[in-house]
Amino acid sequence: MQQLPENRALPIYKLIACFNNTSATYKFYWLLSIIQQVETEKSLISKKELFATMIGNAWYTINYFQLSFGKQDLFQQRIERVRSLEKIDINEHRDIIIAKLVNSQNPGTLNELKRFDAQVPHWFLSPWFPNATKQQIYQYSRDLKNLCPYELHNEFISIHILWYNYFMENAALIKDFCYWNLAMFLHQKNPHVPDVAGKLIKPPFRNNLTKQRRQFWDIVIEASGGSVQCIYKDCPLTIKNYAVEHFVPYSFVSHDLIWNLIPADPSFNSSKSDKLPPLNRYFDQFFNLQKNAVTIIKDKQPNNKFLQDYLTIFPTFDNLDADFTKEKFRDRIQPLVTIASNNGFEFL
Repeated sequence: MQQLPENRALPIYKLIACFNNTSATYKFYWLLSIIQQVETEKSLISKKELFATMIGNAWYTINYFQLSFGKQDLFQQRIERVRSLEKIDINEHRDIIIAKLVNSQNPGTLNELKRFDAQVPHWFLSPWFPNATKQQIYQYSRDLKNLCPYELHNEFISIHILWYNYFMENAALIKDFCYWNLAMFLHQKNPHVPDVAGKLIKPPFRNNLTKQRRQFWDIVIEASGGSVQCIYKDCPLTIKNYAVEHFVPYSFVSHDLIWNLIPADPSFNSSKSDKLPPLNRYFDQFFNLQKNAVTIIKDKQPNNKFLQDYLTIFPTFDNLDADFTKEKFRDRIQPLVTIASNNGFEFL
């Protein structure tokens, strides 16, 4: 577990101990939300605002990337209920989600936010009061001599002045600490999902695929007589009329590697969204398109940088006929589709 900066006046080891034997994600999101609120120079923070921030921070990870938080973690269920109650889009900006929840008067939403109060705020302080009851933790937290991070009250917490200064001075490192250990925790729950760490925060923007289009697929299409067939709609695609699409959805693989990209009909690409392609229907055409593309690029531009992308699935990519076979390629793609399906991604 990553360490935190030391402070002679504070028991930093107890803060680290908050995450020992963690069985759910609540504590990570609780501390992360506290730090984010302190960064706005707040020392008195309403619990409702913290609970809303927790949901805002986990929103994209659960709704878009569909990572599993584990059977013991009810975070996913609460977010699903809140999303349904508030009619919030899965791609909504975090700050807007938080604002909507903070201002919501929907009884169902208020109930879901309140559920966090049953466990998180007081049990987070267990390292300071290891054998205390909930009522005792509330009482002891208000004694400044105990040097716990915050005082507990029914509707808000009050950050201890020494901890407030520590949080302000080390906010970036503490957030990194939270995200690092959250990534390690979620990796255990999603051992076969790629790039778990990259799925904790919604990226500010998606990379465009202009280079993959111009430096790879345009070359393939031109060398194929000016067109290739769309594997989904069986219509011709020309250089001026195609979209570059992720065969296995970006929201699962979280990358733009060329072995998962193919030209497709623009209208179909828009409607496909993050759905999975059934391999019994589309894999053969997908493989043939990829194999033809690799053959063309290796012949015309053997130093093309996008050929290196195939090394991530074929570490020894020397003999095209021996390495790039239908069986070997399916062995790489099938597990991704299966795991994505198990994580809640729907098929076309």
